[in-house]
Amino acid sequence: MTTPRTASKAKGTARRTAKTTAGAGTGTAGRAGAPARPGSTAPEAVGSAGSAGPLTGHCDDLLDALVRFRDEQAAGVEDWGRRLAKALAGGGRLLAAGNGGSAAQAQHLTAELVGRYRDERPAYSAIALHADTSTTTAIANDYGVDELFARQVRAHGRRGDVLVLLSTSGASANLLSAAEAGREAGMAVWALTGPAPNPLAAGCDEALCVRADSTATVQELHLVAVHMLCAAFDAALADLPEGGDADGAAEDA
Repeated sequence: MTTPRTASKAKGTARRTAKTTAGAGTGTAGRAGAPARPGSTAPEAVGSAGSAGPLTGHCDDLLDALVRFRDEQAAGVEDWGRRLAKALAGGGRLLAAGNGGSAAQAQHLTAELVGRYRDERPAYSAIALHADTSTTTAIANDYGVDELFARQVRAHGRRGDVLVLLSTSGASANLLSAAEAGREAGMAVWALTGPAPNPLAAGCDEALCVRADSTATVQELHLVAVHMLCAAFDAALADLPEGGDADGAAEDA
């Protein structure tokens, strides 16, 4: 004889069994159309025709730009590394500048040279011009933002030094002024920019221009270029005679 309590327990068990069976049937495919819970991580949505969403598309764009940069610019980066090693080992200095994210890239480059990239080696002189907040704010206040880097280049730059300017647009007025000041000082003036033609590439001695549609992709390739430059710099140091040549970079530019 079945009691009311036993019947109720049996119904509960049946409901749980049915719920478990239904959940097992859906799996990942069964949940694909359901919205993600707040705070959860869900796979990126793929369009009905199988096209990539914005996240995967960003990776695809980066991969395409990376292959182009490797094929078109790797030799130029290697040459910069060789000449930068020659200049700094001979007592020269690197000055680097950029705005926003490019300022961070400039500081990344100088940090790798003053510190080290991979292997232990001597420290070399390198200054990120945006990093001195008292100087930059004083110049911006007294002379205007367009003079932010140019005045520092005139203060610190000497013949035989190297000036590296980073800009995704290649159109920043303060970098254009800095390029002019660097050339007047007899420095080798190099630019890392986005697609050419652009004013900064035209105003520098040399430029490595990233061919990509997205500002983010250009900036990501600039970081790759910074690391490539550091690797080339370190490799070139081993081939230099003792003392280097402080005038080498400017003469080769």
